[in-house]
Amino acid sequence: MENFTRQYDRRVLPFLLLATRAEDAAAEGEYRSFLRFTGLAPSNLQRIRVEQEPLPVLRLDDYSGIFLGGSPFNSSDPEEVKSPTQHRVEHELAELLDRVVDADFPFFGACYGVGTLGRHQGAVIDRTFAEPIGPVEIAVHDDGAADPLLAGLPSRFDAFVGHKEACSSLPSGAVLLASSSSCPVQMFRVQENLYATQFHPELDVEGLTERIRIYRHAGYFPPDQAETVIERAQSASVTWPPKILNNFVRRYARD
Repeated sequence: MENFTRQYDRRVLPFLLLATRAEDAAAEGEYRSFLRFTGLAPSNLQRIRVEQEPLPVLRLDDYSGIFLGGSPFNSSDPEEVKSPTQHRVEHELAELLDRVVDADFPFFGACYGVGTLGRHQGAVIDRTFAEPIGPVEIAVHDDGAADPLLAGLPSRFDAFVGHKEACSSLPSGAVLLASSSSCPVQMFRVQENLYATQFHPELDVEGLTERIRIYRHAGYFPPDQAETVIERAQSASVTWPPKILNNFVRRYARD
């Protein structure tokens, strides 16, 4: 396996991480994970916490690519129960995706990316294929095996999941890259350069353990079962998914 702890060793246009986690510990843990597994230096991975401030109008030419992290928001929530912040974030991300899709600009969404990119492109996002927090086996399809982001990964690997919604019907023209037995859409591509995963390629055991403790009252599992969920996660061997983030940076980093 590759060493992901090194920083990217040449000057490139920065990548951008769009974050929506209100909890500071979760937001900082997510940023550390993306830094570690992309191999980027902090100067090459800018972050905007969209739940804290309006998303500015971005010049895509200022970036090598965009990451969208996970989120407590669910795209399939009824409109009347969404908070004003969630409505604002969804509106701003949709406007950004209008331009990202039009330019086929490098984009990678982890977990929340399936709901956000999928919904933007006309996918059915609902609660049919929710998965509890923990490891699942990911099966790579033929199109995935040929995709640069999955280069070097085995045809089956374990990844961490934990989501209340998922894609039950792909948008027209999207390419299915990977599935699991409990969730048929684990990774897809739109056009040539826009990606979303349902699993979390930024999470190792340490990162997932931290999130379980932060979100123990968020409805993913009964709070008194947190340690059991942690024990299950810590018994897993999840090593391959971070390579997907590193592959994304290697493919799209530009001067």
